[in-house]
Amino acid sequence: MENKAKTQQANQLIFLGLILFLVGLLVGLFVQKMTNPRMALSAHLEGIMNGMFLVILGIIWTRFVLSKIIFRVIFWLVIYGTFANLVAVILAAYTGFGKMMPIAGGHEGTGIIEDLITFLLLSLALSMITVCVIILVGFYKHMKQLSKETAY
Repeated sequence: MENKAKTQQANQLIFLGLILFLVGLLVGLFVQKMTNPRMALSAHLEGIMNGMFLVILGIIWTRFVLSKIIFRVIFWLVIYGTFANLVAVILAAYTGFGKMMPIAGGHEGTGIIEDLITFLLLSLALSMITVCVIILVGFYKHMKQLSKETAY
């Protein structure tokens, strides 16, 4: 992939990470006002951690050795996964639903909201696992490339 395109994606990841971080901070202001404050605390932390993840990923983005198509796919998967995570947990905190998150006090809800939370949680998990595996492969290729260059 062209360096200019990689740099542009990296900057977008950093920018979106900062937005996600800010939203996480703002959610923290409303923890006690949510139906499930424990889940709201989780949403606050998810926003902050996923924001930091996007910023860090943006900082190292140009070090991955991947095809242009794979870069585009993981770019959108990581954005989807990080924002879907925050949306799912905020919905669970606001409604009290979230049977897939019983440790945070989620209760089984009814209808479309519970189905939406479940869909978001399952799809974001698959997205983020895929992203992490591909990123590890891309960084490993980068390290191999560096070791070949320094061997000569």
